[in-house]
Amino acid sequence: MLWKGRRQSQNIEDRRGSSGRKVALGGGLGVLAVTIIVLLLGGNPEEVMQNLQTAPASGQEQTRALTAEEKEMGDFVAVVLADTEDVWNGIFRQNEGEYREPKLVLFSGATDSACGFAQSATGPFYCPGDEKVYIDLNFFQEMQRRLGARGDFAWAYVIAHEVGHHVQNLLGVMEQMQEKQHSLSRQDYNRYLVRLELQADFLAGIWAHHAQRLKNILETGDIEEGMNAAAAVGDDRIMKREQGYVVPDAFTHGTSAQRLRWFTLGFKTGDISRGDTFAAREL
Repeated sequence: MLWKGRRQSQNIEDRRGSSGRKVALGGGLGVLAVTIIVLLLGGNPEEVMQNLQTAPASGQEQTRALTAEEKEMGDFVAVVLADTEDVWNGIFRQNEGEYREPKLVLFSGATDSACGFAQSATGPFYCPGDEKVYIDLNFFQEMQRRLGARGDFAWAYVIAHEVGHHVQNLLGVMEQMQEKQHSLSRQDYNRYLVRLELQADFLAGIWAHHAQRLKNILETGDIEEGMNAAAAVGDDRIMKREQGYVVPDAFTHGTSAQRLRWFTLGFKTGDISRGDTFAAREL
């Protein structure tokens, strides 16, 4: 991916130089989303929920200097976030709307959010309570080691997917999901979660389409990296690897084929009107 020397977003909150445990704030859909990610990566969601709700306060935070590699990764994330800003500002203007840019928080180990206490094991997530994306960049190493998703465009896909959740929040989709959470069984609600996540994959594809059109960011193999990342995080593939069998009723993000299909649709068409996963008969 061609990213060096390009504009970096100012909406980065870098907490990587400090570590510590703080009392959790808030809760709701964001906490649920974090727990789902942990489940998909083989963690214990009940333990994470407890940590999110009741993380103890630390006495002092320790600080350290960032390595050259960490600084470069931070620069990369800032460029990708800037690209999402340019794309979504343009799309919202075209539709007579206003795009409110999210913040992106880089952290190491653990941090707090308006959705609760977050640890590295939770993976990247978007918190609608404070409109921030949270990423411990060590997750990218886990993507390569555990999921087989390699390459900088695979990382960009993750960022674009989380920003896609922010777009959903601005469009009122997150609020609708929170309302459904109180009236549906877990199994029925999971079906809506799948559609929510597939739409975020589609929106990541929309970003890739327009970023390429506006800035010519892609190198040979980049789209294959993004498609491989989308497929690697399918519920069926993760369940098969982590527990040896697949439980379709427990799906929360969609199968590998579904995630790949919706990302590809967004990338090939660039047409945001094609992404109503909630109305789609076939996913």
